[in-house]
Amino acid sequence: MTDGWDGKPPGGIDHVVVVSHRPMPEGWDREAPFHFVDGVEAAMAKAQELAGDRMVEVAAGDVGGQVLAAGLIDEVRMDVVPVVFGSGKRYFGSVHAQHLLEDPDVVIQGNRVLHLRYRVRR
Repeated sequence: MTDGWDGKPPGGIDHVVVVSHRPMPEGWDREAPFHFVDGVEAAMAKAQELAGDRMVEVAAGDVGGQVLAAGLIDEVRMDVVPVVFGSGKRYFGSVHAQHLLEDPDVVIQGNRVLHLRYRVRR
């Protein structure tokens, strides 16, 4: 199942922590650097253990929203591109509470993209 990337995460990532309520799939290559855990707190603990003193990145979507809601995110990075979709998924899934971000501390204008970085207000 991991042969799509030769058993390695895409983009030069060392490890991927997968939040799932299901066990590791049958026949999964146990040498592949994918780690299965049963919740966002366990995912962050495993990711921090694997990262050591390096940065841990969390994808947006439902899991990203759960990690934000649990107070485990220090900053949010967004890339804005000139595309308007008629429908889609929320950036942080179904977040049920308000989470405030500071003013952006990094704003980089690229070629048809705007890179933004916000600290999470505590």
